[in-house]
Amino acid sequence: MMVANENDNNQGDVVISIRGLQKSFGDKHVLKGIDLDLHKGENMIVLGRSGSGKSVLIKIIIGLMKPDKGTVKVLGKEVDKIDKKELTELRLKIGFLFQQSALYDSMTVRENLEFPLVRNMRDMSQQEIDKAVDEVIDSVGLKETANQHPAELSGGQQKRIGIARTLILKPAVILYDEPTAGLDPITSVEINNLIREVKERYKTSSIIITHDLSCAKQIGDKIVMLIDGKFLREGGFEEVFETDDPRIKSFYNYNFIQ
Repeated sequence: MMVANENDNNQGDVVISIRGLQKSFGDKHVLKGIDLDLHKGENMIVLGRSGSGKSVLIKIIIGLMKPDKGTVKVLGKEVDKIDKKELTELRLKIGFLFQQSALYDSMTVRENLEFPLVRNMRDMSQQEIDKAVDEVIDSVGLKETANQHPAELSGGQQKRIGIARTLILKPAVILYDEPTAGLDPITSVEINNLIREVKERYKTSSIIITHDLSCAKQIGDKIVMLIDGKFLREGGFEEVFETDDPRIKSFYNYNFIQ
């Protein structure tokens, strides 16, 4: 089933548009013709097994890899056709939550949150930086951790601070890479709730890469299945898994946590 519809481009609210995306590494064909439209205010879940090409898709979207064929437009810019300066400016509008949160151990939580602003928004005053930090740390419910170091936080708290750091630059698009990986089921539900709250509060559009079906069911507005380099199913949770396709049924039976 095709994820993209050519008429979608006329809607005016497509923030990421991908057509005919192909990527191979030697004889290994990872992406075999991907079409995708992410609309404004949408949480899109990309499901797939490890090694299915989910992370490659993310790296192409943010310009860390070039496609072999096809077009990738993010916020109206064709990613592999713009120059380095334009790409840097575009990346400031894209938040990326790493699987391991990627916080700096030597910095306090507050310093971790200040870092993107100090690095990228050189005209901000310290008062403005303090206000921005207070807002995002409060939005993830961890104001009391501001002077702690990442090593003092639980895995769930680190993930929350990672989301706060992603929000600090007020991105239009957020890319989440396995946001619940390594977390216990209760903490996973809390992170899923936070991702949904972020979308509602900050009006973000997001692609969430995961193999966690509980996450997909809880927060996905649209779900796509990446199998054998192609999107096989697209729609709501029940719609995607109402199929006799053995590849999708086995994915569901193996991964879903009741």
